[in-house]
Amino acid sequence: METSSPALSIAIALLVVLFGLTGFGIYTAFGPPAKALDDPFDEHDD
Repeated sequence: METSSPALSIAIALLVVLFGLTGFGIYTAFGPPAKALDDPFDEHDD
């Protein structure tokens, strides 16, 4: 039985991390934690 190459394992791990961080960013920006975020442009009336 042939084992997978280390390069493939590293590539899959990097893709999982990338998608995880992207999902976390979208959840933080648009999910329930977004209620605590402040918009600096709304605070200034020019």
